[in-house]
Amino acid sequence: MPYHVMQTPLAGVLVLEPKVFGDGRGFFFESFNQRDFNKATGLSETFLQDNHSKSTKGVLRGMHYQVQHAQGKLVRVTQGAVFDVALDIRKGSSTYGQWFGLELSAENKKQLWIPAGLAHGFLVTSESAEFLYKTTDYYHPEFERSLLWSDPAIGIEWPLHLLDAPPLLAAKDASASVLHKD
Repeated sequence: MPYHVMQTPLAGVLVLEPKVFGDGRGFFFESFNQRDFNKATGLSETFLQDNHSKSTKGVLRGMHYQVQHAQGKLVRVTQGAVFDVALDIRKGSSTYGQWFGLELSAENKKQLWIPAGLAHGFLVTSESAEFLYKTTDYYHPEFERSLLWSDPAIGIEWPLHLLDAPPLLAAKDASASVLHKD
């Protein structure tokens, strides 16, 4: 099987490690195969859109989600490193309000599966990073929302000590709302 799949503390969030073939010349791996993904995860997701972003050190993107047309995301880094975070905002979930984070990097080649209904964000910890997203629905900007990355009620432990300055935020992320845990 081309993936080693690990459960995380968040319901439905999975870490996937692809099987990498390497030697003195370099490496090769299948970064995605629909049949193998479904078999390894037990899911039957269909991906509709691929996104690719590049960011410099200290950029923090998130915590983003869509209130309609929620997107499941399979994410990975192809250059550099990020601290990637999934936040469970699914009402009724046993892990509502909890987060999970890990390093995704070009070196470790790990991928993170984030089911629809979770918020997602990442902090670039290398000089720059290129980030790829496979999504299960199309982007609908009118339904996009952001939660405050530094919401004390959530307590995400961003590795800010790896930065030389405060994180760089888009205006929508700097003025995002807090999670209401009612």
